[in-house]
Amino acid sequence: MDAFYASVEQRDFPELRGKPVAVGGSASRGVVASCSYEARKFGVRSAMPSITAARKCPGLIFVKHRFPVYKEVSAQIREIFHAYTDLVEPLSLDEAYLDVTENKKKLYSGTLIANEIRKRIYEETGLTASAGVSFNKFLAKTASDVNKPDGICVITPDEAIDFLEKLKIERFYGIGKVTAKKMQAWGIYTGKDLKAWSELDLVQRFGKAGRHYYRIVRAEDHRAVNPNRIRKSIGAERTFSEDLETTTAMKKKLKEIAEKVFDHCLRLDNYGRTVTMKAKTPDFQIITRSKSYGGEVRTLEILQNTAIELLLENTEDLPAVRLLGVAVSNLSKEQQPGEGVQLEFDFRGEFEEE
Repeated sequence: MDAFYASVEQRDFPELRGKPVAVGGSASRGVVASCSYEARKFGVRSAMPSITAARKCPGLIFVKHRFPVYKEVSAQIREIFHAYTDLVEPLSLDEAYLDVTENKKKLYSGTLIANEIRKRIYEETGLTASAGVSFNKFLAKTASDVNKPDGICVITPDEAIDFLEKLKIERFYGIGKVTAKKMQAWGIYTGKDLKAWSELDLVQRFGKAGRHYYRIVRAEDHRAVNPNRIRKSIGAERTFSEDLETTTAMKKKLKEIAEKVFDHCLRLDNYGRTVTMKAKTPDFQIITRSKSYGGEVRTLEILQNTAIELLLENTEDLPAVRLLGVAVSNLSKEQQPGEGVQLEFDFRGEFEEE
């Protein structure tokens, strides 16, 4: 989906249409979860601190998230997907892989199916979607970002190698900003540059991920579309309107967040063995600490106490915080992506990576 949360807001509130909109945070606090394309012209991006976004785009309009609405629209879209295939692997509320090799409509063109789905999404929800069509997951995902918004990109087997060799390294799905900068420091700017490195050299530089990089630049990705993809954690985090500067205040808020997480575990009857505490300092440094148990954490008291224990490990690292989060992982049950509730909102309710 194109700028999903922001597009839903512009759809439902006509006064926001054509204007730079950010969902989540405020002009001074929090993180942008989604932003309209009008805002992106100013350099605003998802996961950007709100204060940075406001500085880049002085007229930026911040709106509070309406997560239940986004989830409802996501369910509508998923129904459309399932009209074509049951091999649907959601990545989030606004994105999914579909294997249409054999499909319910007996159509034998992935491009035709993608365009039909995009047309139906627009007719039924009033929102636009972009699609990537190819012969494996990595290429389809990479292609889906090429002609956004409201576009489609098709990569055939004959085109794949040439496409990847010309692609800028930061456009490769799975290569984040930090890794891209490392690669550029070593002279890797495009897929062609990456392809020149041996598998051994890439593993020495990037560990296990090096093998993945070696394969994807050669268009090798044999992963199947998995409709039973595992959700690995249940978590919640909260950005505060003012920095918390005392241990007492931090402990109080952490206990509240842990309670929300535990309530969700209770409803799902799904518990985890690993507890993670996340904190973000006023200068946006992110600190995460984890503790694992031999069995599942099945009481609120243990979850709260563990989160506080992790907070207190090195208090000198956290003289003040702007965000706190709690998550449990190593879950006892599988969860479909998107089934979890976003309990507190910062950036997609997930722990930020790279």
